[in-house]
Amino acid sequence: MQVDMDRLFPTMDEIPEEHRIKEFKNGLNYLIDGKISKHDKPGMEVFSPIILNKNSVRKPFKIGESPMLGKDEALSALEAAERAYASGMGVWPQMILKERIKHVEKFLEMIRPLEKEFVNLEMWEIAKPYKACCDEFRRTVKYIEDTIDILHSMDTEENTIRNAKNFIAQIRRCPLGVVLCMGPFNYPLNETIAMLIPSLIMGNTVVMKLPKFGALCVVPLMEAFKECFPPGVINIINGDGAEIIPPIMATGKITVLGFIGSAKVANKIINQHPSQNRLRTILGLEAKNPAFIFEDADLDLAVNECIEGSLEFNGQRCTAIKHIWVHENIADKFLEKFNRAVDQQIVGNPWETNVVITPLPEERKTKFLDDLVSDAIAKGARVTNDGGRKIYGNIYSPTVLYPVSKDMTIYGVEQFGPVIPVSTFSKLDDLYVYLQESIYGQQASIFSSSTENVAPLLDILVNNVSRINLNSRCRRGPDELPFTGRKNSAEGTLSIYDALRSFSIRSLVVANEQGRNIFLKTITSGDSKFLKV
Repeated sequence: MQVDMDRLFPTMDEIPEEHRIKEFKNGLNYLIDGKISKHDKPGMEVFSPIILNKNSVRKPFKIGESPMLGKDEALSALEAAERAYASGMGVWPQMILKERIKHVEKFLEMIRPLEKEFVNLEMWEIAKPYKACCDEFRRTVKYIEDTIDILHSMDTEENTIRNAKNFIAQIRRCPLGVVLCMGPFNYPLNETIAMLIPSLIMGNTVVMKLPKFGALCVVPLMEAFKECFPPGVINIINGDGAEIIPPIMATGKITVLGFIGSAKVANKIINQHPSQNRLRTILGLEAKNPAFIFEDADLDLAVNECIEGSLEFNGQRCTAIKHIWVHENIADKFLEKFNRAVDQQIVGNPWETNVVITPLPEERKTKFLDDLVSDAIAKGARVTNDGGRKIYGNIYSPTVLYPVSKDMTIYGVEQFGPVIPVSTFSKLDDLYVYLQESIYGQQASIFSSSTENVAPLLDILVNNVSRINLNSRCRRGPDELPFTGRKNSAEGTLSIYDALRSFSIRSLVVANEQGRNIFLKTITSGDSKFLKV
């Protein structure tokens, strides 16, 4: 493993100039009812997980502050969103789709020049590798572009008058109401935009609560939100979620919850709504994606895919491979190759070329991971790679645990970090039992070259997880494909097309012979925004 202690804790002057940072002064900003305000009370100090050496003292760099808004500001944001929606009679929900698309196109053009500022802030705020930060921004731009393309096609399709027996009808997708949008820290832009833009463009109004980590990097986009959407359509707040979310939910005025995080937190938020039957939920939750490696697998391929699948951005991805199952007959051979590859991964700071393992942004995360390792060792596992179980400040070195059994905590808990549990199986029945007992169901990977292995496991997996990857790691993209999960891993589907459906509902105007004349007259009059061609 390539670890150089001298470079793990640099001085600011030792960092390449293009990646240095100064304290961000706009972090206390928030957006309510078309106005950007600066919170005038002390905020939450935001420190980078990257530890610097200053005057021979190692400590994290303060990036800025985030506002700790309270109940009053939270309810003001909700009231602004509610006024903008106005029971569907507001300017935004009444606007025709083509006009809403123009607003989103303007937003897209305004944020394009902000890539550099976003990337540097995100890199320092959550220690995501520089290249991955660039990829996140560019993928987000592409996601918005692709969404617009699909919407143009959708608009053309919805202009069609349909015939059903003796009826004619026009069907369009309409907004649902006020949306509460809460994105995750690990993809604070991409995962949030994947909910936010479909929600907005379908005519909903939004209250967006920024994540505790990864909030500052979104703030530079606030001006674009203010300029490109009518007042109250998008409101951006931050603070202690336990303080500002319950008052919003308790009003019963949130129609849709878009949330990415843990099932425990999602359930707590949902239970605060007084009329859950009226609440639509689109949830991206935790996962424990397994990889199954059979005797006839291409081991070099399996090792490479499992390395990237389990360690990309420290394994801090819901789509990461979080449990490897290898056939007992090839376990030793696989581990020999896998351990060697794990120890070759570069550990360092996010601006370094080809870095894989970087500091962890969550507080006490290294202790959480080490407790998982301690528990597994106490119950019979061992760390099999030479560079495993080492802590450098906020960095936890990639650690392979084997053999992992059901009585170990890491067997059933999502580690969300660079600790990789490995178990063995001898027959398919072993895997069936594991899948039946798992409370998660997002994805799985199968590594094999024979249909005798793939086919029967595939048939059970499709009813236990939502995506199966053949001879490749788990992942989200391409964005055209469904992204969802079963059990405790998701509710609702987020891909480009599915997200547009998730944040809208079909409404239709229907006429039989008695209503046909007024139906057609209304269309030709051009007086209706809904009934038109």
